[in-house]
Amino acid sequence: MNIGGKELVHGIIQGGMGVGVSLSELAGNVAKEGCMGVISSVNIGFKEPDFLTNPFEANIRALKAHIKKAKEISQGNGLIGVNIMVAVSHYEETVKAAISAGADAIISGAGLPLNLGDLVKGSQTLFAPIVSSKRAAQLLCKTFVKRAGILPDFIVIEGHKAGGHLGFSANDLGNSTCQDNLQILKEVKEVIKPFEEELKKTIKIFLGGGIFDGKDIAEAIEAGADGVQIGTRFIATNECDADDAFKQVIVESKEEDIRIIKSPVGMPARAVYSQFLKNLDNGKSFFAKTCNNCLTACPKGDKIPYCISRALISAALGNKEEGLFFCGENASKVNSIVSVKDLINELITDTDACLHGSLAV
Repeated sequence: MNIGGKELVHGIIQGGMGVGVSLSELAGNVAKEGCMGVISSVNIGFKEPDFLTNPFEANIRALKAHIKKAKEISQGNGLIGVNIMVAVSHYEETVKAAISAGADAIISGAGLPLNLGDLVKGSQTLFAPIVSSKRAAQLLCKTFVKRAGILPDFIVIEGHKAGGHLGFSANDLGNSTCQDNLQILKEVKEVIKPFEEELKKTIKIFLGGGIFDGKDIAEAIEAGADGVQIGTRFIATNECDADDAFKQVIVESKEEDIRIIKSPVGMPARAVYSQFLKNLDNGKSFFAKTCNNCLTACPKGDKIPYCISRALISAALGNKEEGLFFCGENASKVNSIVSVKDLINELITDTDACLHGSLAV
């Protein structure tokens, strides 16, 4: 697959999972197998010695280091992307740092990345918004064309079965009235077509949120997707950057453990119902010892029952008592920890079998 002049052997994007779940080790090894490995930028410097006192500098330093390391691990294969949430503080500076460090692509969601086209224009870095509706896709394409005269190189659709923060209302999630992945895909393809024709450019579409196996991938491709984004399954790999305890939480999770919660930033999110969440339900609070102003939408202080940054960092470090373990709806189907190579080979083989060898992902 050719995306904006860059090559992918397989149309698989490993979802960017933060904090500290998808860093250079995971992203580099995914790229090594000919896919797109994605580093999550949010609080990426949490292990830096000055993180609590100089979070911005620590995060930028760590981001550049992880991009460099991931590229070394990939050995020139695949692509290295960076997931940068619109909701983070210092969004523009983080995008510019990723570009200067040589990121192959920037994927941006958790808000509408209206200025992403401006920031990447003239660089060698591909860019992609994450959308959950045709309306968002149409608005973004219109804005990119008007402001920068360009279209995104690809779009990632995140359906309602994804992990972490979700682009759907709590009401729709609770009542199971969210739009189906394939319907969103169909509508997004329809609304971007006029823009593609106007600028004579094809935008690749990757479908994510609940993609678990080769059958799901084949279904997405047959419906018109160019590839898929998969997150949760990559947590349960040897190379995933999170602590082994995080991986075990995913492997041991049951269907009834996967729940929709309300994030302190006001969005619904999907996570494993851990001891941390049980403690919250029992009235316990987990405030930040030091607030580093990581998210613009966070009310901060004692207005919220817990600091989401602290909870996600605790999870990445394997702290089951204080960790918030984000995951996709199908996490309970994961039953073992495997290598990235074996997982990708399984996905490709199963997809080929489902497509009867007529098309490879």
